[in-house]
Amino acid sequence: MAVVAHIARQFAPLVDFVYPPRCPSCGASVAAQAGLCIDCWSTLEVPDHPEVAGHDVPVYAATYYNETSRKLVLAYKHGGRIALSGLLARLIAARMPEPLAGRAPPLLVPVPLHRWRLWSRGFNQSALLARALEQSGKGEAAVAALVRFRRTPNLGGLGREARERVLTGAIRLAPGQAGRIAGRDIVLVDDVLTSGATSRACIAAIAAAHPASIAVACFARVEEGHHFAQP
Repeated sequence: MAVVAHIARQFAPLVDFVYPPRCPSCGASVAAQAGLCIDCWSTLEVPDHPEVAGHDVPVYAATYYNETSRKLVLAYKHGGRIALSGLLARLIAARMPEPLAGRAPPLLVPVPLHRWRLWSRGFNQSALLARALEQSGKGEAAVAALVRFRRTPNLGGLGREARERVLTGAIRLAPGQAGRIAGRDIVLVDDVLTSGATSRACIAAIAAAHPASIAVACFARVEEGHHFAQP
């Protein structure tokens, strides 16, 4: 990994010359790749507390879901800007507590994609965030811990009860993962927390393996009462 980082640093000036750094939110010139301009930085909104209505676990969110964070998520998830995973993960990591001394590091479990969606998109954005958080020292990535056994439709436009029905039984622990999760601190990783239906389905699957604790970490959290187009 150190060799890869060294090579990346060596080629960074050439990359910047061929592809001048631009703010992934507004397109303005910036000093470094995958960085935000000052104006966009100033519009990111940081939550004051980790508690979220409808969740019994803490949620460590880097930002609220607003127009700026939405543009970043769209560029990352649907625009193929996977290099943004480092920036988004650093913002998430800043909101997470340090792993407890004397205990095994938390397992960073990404929200899973169904295999068809994974094939069409080419990557699981939550798994990339989990890997980047691991590199930031926030835990141990467990990208295969959960499986989405059933393909689910886009949840945008569905009410809470309808979302819960769609997700019932869709997400489970992968075979052989229960023993790894038992007694460990777990952090569920996602890019955006909207209604919480997906995260609750994941939490229910994880809880069946009796972890020591569960928390949620995400880049953007939809504030109750605010409505933006789904990413």
